[in-house]
Amino acid sequence: MIVAIDGPAGSGKSTTARRVAERLGWLYLDTGAMYRAVGLAFRDRGLPFTDSAAKSLVPDLDVHLSPGPDRVHVALDGDDVTDRVRTPDAAEAASRASALGPVRDAMVALQRRVASDQPEGVGVVVEGRDIGTVVFPDAAVKFFLVADLDARAQRRLADFSGDGSDRDAEAFQTVRGELAARDARDQDRAISPLRAADDAVTLDTTALTIDQQVDLVLDAVRRAGGRSG
Repeated sequence: MIVAIDGPAGSGKSTTARRVAERLGWLYLDTGAMYRAVGLAFRDRGLPFTDSAAKSLVPDLDVHLSPGPDRVHVALDGDDVTDRVRTPDAAEAASRASALGPVRDAMVALQRRVASDQPEGVGVVVEGRDIGTVVFPDAAVKFFLVADLDARAQRRLADFSGDGSDRDAEAFQTVRGELAARDARDQDRAISPLRAADDAVTLDTTALTIDQQVDLVLDAVRRAGGRSG
């Protein structure tokens, strides 16, 4: 079974997907980390975010994700970039890289291959921006998470600061502006734009706790015939 959880940055999809996978004993596939790793490769090699550059970069790129006790570990060409992919620069680079056809083709193929390699009885919880519409359009369970922009900015600021602080008004406005700009890029791009699948459940997480979000997804998995954990 495939569980697809899509949504913009800060909507809670990564934490929700990871905890749902933990409860079910299934694989958690963080597609955002894949695109962030590719974005870092563009940055590290000083390449422009163009289709021609992507065509030369992607074929030889090795992006590997492995589950850890607290988070997914990311390797890029054998180097551990787990911490680097969580930076604002990596997020911005991912947004630009993910708009390129060669990058999306390679990552979608990789995501499908990882899912198909799972042993019998092990489902996959996948989060991203085009999972329910493009990568796994036949997923048994689909959610599209949304939240108020201010709430998402506060969450993202807490992710970056590590202490949950939202007292710095200037930092908050900076993060809020970056999220709004990324929303516009993701929604307006020609390839795999950010949107809810027609059969996805849209869930506003602004006032929900992570536990509430997880329970709602697990209930949908149970009703679709999967284990509820």
